[in-house]
Amino acid sequence: MGLKGDSLALASGMLPLEYRQLCQFDPLAELAAQKGKADNELRAAQKLNEASENGDAKASLAILQHAHGWTAKQEISVDVYQKISVLTALEQARARVIEGSATIDEAPERINGRGLLTNNDEDTSHGYQHSNASAA
Repeated sequence: MGLKGDSLALASGMLPLEYRQLCQFDPLAELAAQKGKADNELRAAQKLNEASENGDAKASLAILQHAHGWTAKQEISVDVYQKISVLTALEQARARVIEGSATIDEAPERINGRGLLTNNDEDTSHGYQHSNASAA
């Protein structure tokens, strides 16, 4: 039945203490318990194999997982039909700039609403001053 220890003792009509003493005095008692466990495991394996051979998918899966260490894939396969190339994207961007179809005016406004920071020459009372913090 696959019982061992105290459960085996009680199922055989003995107290657990009596079973332990029997195993200490008679090594064949322990061997008999191991043989009973092995016989039970054999019967269960035969039933599982029989069910698998008769088309039981759960039995087949149990055999694969426990006897052969098989696990189901934990990943998802995604097919991509169009490859993105960084070099191609750069070439296309360069072509748009050369053709003039891309302009700086397309740049988004800054959050504060003042526009993007650019290098501007500001007119001051003593001539021109270079500033890197002017809003465009």
